[in-house]
Amino acid sequence: MAMNLRLTDAESDALRAKADQEGRSMQEVARAAIAQYVSDRPQRLQAAIERVSTEDRELLERLSR
Repeated sequence: MAMNLRLTDAESDALRAKADQEGRSMQEVARAAIAQYVSDRPQRLQAAIERVSTEDRELLERLSR
């Protein structure tokens, strides 16, 4: 599937620098970053839920009454 992605100049520069550093194309680096983001989402979501339930435990207990 083809897709256009608009980046700021700073984002484009950073992506180009990373690609040059790794000897890969900007497309390869971007696709790898997307794949990592998508695969880490369940773990990041669970961590966020645990953080909220810990930090707001008292409030959540009061709301459940």
